[in-house]
Amino acid sequence: MTTSDARALAGIHHLKVPVTDLARSPAWYRSRLGYTVEQEFAEQGQRMGYGLAHPNGAPRLGLRLDPGHARAAAGFDYFCLGVSGEPERDAHARRLTAQNETRAGVHWASIGWILRALPDLDGGEIRLYTIEQNAGPGPQLAAA
Repeated sequence: MTTSDARALAGIHHLKVPVTDLARSPAWYRSRLGYTVEQEFAEQGQRMGYGLAHPNGAPRLGLRLDPGHARAAAGFDYFCLGVSGEPERDAHARRLTAQNETRAGVHWASIGWILRALPDLDGGEIRLYTIEQNAGPGPQLAAA
């Protein structure tokens, strides 16, 4: 297939995150990132997940009860959420610090700045990455 043959895609519909605890996970995503429950999913009469929406345009999240996959993915970053630039990134960092969240801090990255290693309740890593790009070479590339 050539690029001229590629059909249009309309962005990201949602991201699916496996979780071990459906009772706690929606509240964590609300308090840390601002997501709210939009819908509930059930299969054969059992609650299996939630659809979460964000009031400021972030991709929808699907929280899916799947303890095996949640445990297997601990330490892995499922996705990076974009933030507009340093002021928004820093506001998120202050909010997480106020909630006593353990994270790896803000780091220079090859394209922008990244707020790394925010572990969710199951140990999956969430990262916040600036859409605004770096103006120059990073600290490891600076001239001596």
